[in-house]
Amino acid sequence: MSDTQASDTVRQFNVGYDDDGIRLDRWFKRHLPETSFTTVAKWARTGQLRIDGSRATPGDRLVAGQTLRVPPAEIVKDTPDAAAKPKRERAALSDDQTQFARDMVIHQDFQAFVLNKPPGLATQGGTKTHEHVDGLLDALQYDNEGRPKLVHRLDKDTSGALLVARTSRAAAFFAKAFSGRNARKVYWALIVDVPSIDDGTIELPIAKQPGTGGEKMHVDEESGQAARTRYRVIERAGNRTAWVELQPFTGRTHQLRVHMAAIGHPIVGDGKYGGAAAFLTGGISRKMHLHARRIKVDHPDGGVVDVTAELPTHFAESLKQLGFEPAAGDALTLDEKTPPTREQIKTRAKAHAKSVRKDRKGERRSRGAAR
Repeated sequence: MSDTQASDTVRQFNVGYDDDGIRLDRWFKRHLPETSFTTVAKWARTGQLRIDGSRATPGDRLVAGQTLRVPPAEIVKDTPDAAAKPKRERAALSDDQTQFARDMVIHQDFQAFVLNKPPGLATQGGTKTHEHVDGLLDALQYDNEGRPKLVHRLDKDTSGALLVARTSRAAAFFAKAFSGRNARKVYWALIVDVPSIDDGTIELPIAKQPGTGGEKMHVDEESGQAARTRYRVIERAGNRTAWVELQPFTGRTHQLRVHMAAIGHPIVGDGKYGGAAAFLTGGISRKMHLHARRIKVDHPDGGVVDVTAELPTHFAESLKQLGFEPAAGDALTLDEKTPPTREQIKTRAKAHAKSVRKDRKGERRSRGAAR
């Protein structure tokens, strides 16, 4: 539609499924961003803005299937201030980039993807950061109208489960779940030395460290934001290192890394917060050993998204070298309020490992029968 036609023609739009439940003013920001809130308010005040024939206000919630009547577009004078900034086009992804993005997917449904992000890949772009998850999301759009949207982040060197919304409706739902602390996340980490308490909670406020350009955080009792982390020791290798489960109950930047360093047990490979002490000898990888093992969050269509992400190679090899069995970590349950005893963990680990072996044996038999 040309500007001349738009200035003379009343427009009608059908509210799509992706816009179900959003406010009318948000609909304009999403679909007609050139229309100011002042204009939308004026149209509503004068009765020109209507939903299914009834007068509408900017705060009305839309329902999929409704018809939105919008007045003709107002012509904006061609002044330097009013001129629209050219939209930066994203470069098309190569076949390798597209395949890489799709290989990260470990769960997919109509509303969400869960990716297993590898270490070393940033979640979003920034200064001198050109390779990132956000830049690969075009590969996951498929036939959807909108591009997938990030709803939380993982540090560049942290691997594991990363939730991505497939629709704007899902993005709003998941964002509310994360801000309301209803999303549950479990991380695995190797830490230096062994805590004297096997199961503990760290409550230390965190703020940006002055003089670092906001790239590093620190504990700040006076002006920091509240931050709370639970840790549980899964296994230990003498007094040298421990394998722990971490659950953040707040979502501060670098929270797990800052908290573990603050209690004297930096995450293995985290030189930023642990310095030279964060690196172990004996062939243990110098990469950071922090992995988002599991994510559990309510699904916008009912039920839950509950996904486990496999370990990256360096972390799996370190566990093996230290004599740790991954089944022991999965034996812990996400919603446990009281810590299990070490004997209970071992019993569960054996049961879990037996179940996995049984499933794999069944798969081999099925493949054999299929032949």
